[in-house]
Order: sequence, then structure tokens, then C-alpha cells
Amino acid sequence: MPGARAYTERTPISREPAMFRDRREAAEHLIDRLSYLKTENPLILAIPRGAVPMGRWMADALNGELDVVLVRKVGAPSNPEYAIGAIDENGRVALEPAAAYYREEAVNREVEHQQALIEERRRRYTPVRSAIDPRGRIVVVVDDGSATGATMAAALTALRARDPRRLIAALGAAPPETVARLEALADEVICLETSRDFRAVGQFFADFGQVEDDEVIALLGRNHG
Repeated sequence: MPGARAYTERTPISREPAMFRDRREAAEHLIDRLSYLKTENPLILAIPRGAVPMGRWMADALNGELDVVLVRKVGAPSNPEYAIGAIDENGRVALEPAAAYYREEAVNREVEHQQALIEERRRRYTPVRSAIDPRGRIVVVVDDGSATGATMAAALTALRARDPRRLIAALGAAPPETVARLEALADEVICLETSRDFRAVGQFFADFGQVEDDEVIALLGRNHG
């Protein structure tokens, strides 16, 4: 159960936020903190697209498998960048309290749009296989960062229902209130930077280039080792 987690590891809240060179440096720090998993064949589930390169490096270093966990932010009808919820690959929708301020029909249209995108991404990313089953596995869900935690929370909730042996959330950066939210859903949370001066994930990376679908497909097609 989530309440039985051993501990949560995070960088102390600082006045000057840490800056990673790029996603690879963040992944290397996460690998160091998860090195105890090298003999456990962990399942590394990356939230696309930005976290997929991180997941590839982590899966290779930890002798694990890589897949994506497909969850999508449900954006506000008037401001798509503002998350009012999230939807997972099984169609489970989790809405934030702020969703009540928008017309139900508009929110439903956004949910349907994001579900269609999830289905299309699964067909494109892993066309010759279905998602890897997390049942009985140590699962690490990785993201480069999270502002509200809505997407990561939806991923953790969906995965918990599929009976992993242990469920770990690993992030580059998030505000402290988001980390606290995720602690209730995971057995362990590792967040490298929890500065209160949080405006956007990209502020913590010197190089925060966009990851394209072709790169995601190539990374998912590689075997570790």
C-alpha cells in the first residue's frame, strides 16, 4: 500500500534552484539514487515525450526494461497549458477542482481529444506490441518535471490498479506541494529539485530541447544492454 513506502528522497528546498545541463544529467542523478535496483529488472515507464530519453538511459544503466506510460493532461478549454485534470490509457479521468469552473461540454470535448491522442500514440510508439505488464514488477515512473503533478498522479493511480510490486516516482523537478501530493500515491518519490521558486520545468535545464516522436520510437525500439 502507498502508506507503507520506505522513504521519500528529495533535494532540500533551496533559495537558488538547481540547474541541470540537460535531461541526461538529471537521469544520471536519478540512476545514482536508484542504483540498488540493478539486480531487480525494473520496469522504467517514461511519460512522453520529454522523459523518454531519460527513461532509456535509466533502463540501460539499471538493467531494466523501458516503456511509456500514456497519460495526457486535460487542459482548460480557454487555456490548454493549464491542467484541470488528466486521463490515462485505460480512459480513467481525474479532474482537478478547477474543472468545475468550465462548461461540462467543453471539458468533455477536451477529454475525448486527449483520449484519441493517447490511442494514436500507442499505435505509433509500439506498433508491434502492447504495453508491458507492470504486475509484480518494480516500476519506476519518470518525468523530467511536473508543475501540478496531475499527469504523474494519473500515471501512478493507473499503475497502482495493475498491482506492481513497488511503485516509484522519479522526477527532475517539482514544487514541494506537488511532491507531497505524489507521496500519497507512490511507495517512494525521488525528486532532484524541490525549490519553491518553481515557474516551469524548463527553468531547471540549460538545454531543454523538444523531443520528437521519431526519437521516442527509436528509443523504445532499442534493447537495453
